[in-house]
Amino acid sequence: MPRLVRARPPQDGREDRRIRRLAGARHAPADWIDRARIVVLSWDGQKVAAIAAEVGCHEKRVRRWLHRFNADGLDGLADRPGCGRKSRIIEAERSAVVALARSVPPGKPVRTPSGELEASGEAGPGEWTLDSLTLAARQAGIAVARSQVRRILLAEGVRWRRTRTWTTSKDPEFAPKGPASWSSTPARRRAPR
Repeated sequence: MPRLVRARPPQDGREDRRIRRLAGARHAPADWIDRARIVVLSWDGQKVAAIAAEVGCHEKRVRRWLHRFNADGLDGLADRPGCGRKSRIIEAERSAVVALARSVPPGKPVRTPSGELEASGEAGPGEWTLDSLTLAARQAGIAVARSQVRRILLAEGVRWRRTRTWTTSKDPEFAPKGPASWSSTPARRRAPR
């Protein structure tokens, strides 16, 4: 049979008010509200099973938060630091990947002051793709995978590919569409109102 667990009584009136206000809040993080409700329901004399049913969680979760509150008070209702997986690359490396995606690819021709097209590295990619960004980042000494480059760029809102339309093509024999045909079509006359 599980041990009876209850929240310790509030240390003072201020703690009691803060927990009860948080439990009834509408504009606080939902996990904090649920945790404060667990404590308040325990103060009101409900047992773990009843609290779990009312909050909509498992009894183990109720016991965990009651133990944390009893040990640390209001601070015990917060997530502990270090939750979740640690980032494998540091913020400076993330910034370097973003800066790389915003730079001009080495194989892309750029107009020189004399008006000629010239690429800084003709063997390099003409436009950035996830594969070419990953390769360039690895050459810069950043150990990163293709999927991680994608997540970094999506999180930062950086586009790594050009928007392509029907008017552009890499085909040398591509001919753009001719002028619009609307000038040869007579305008439809509207009936007077």
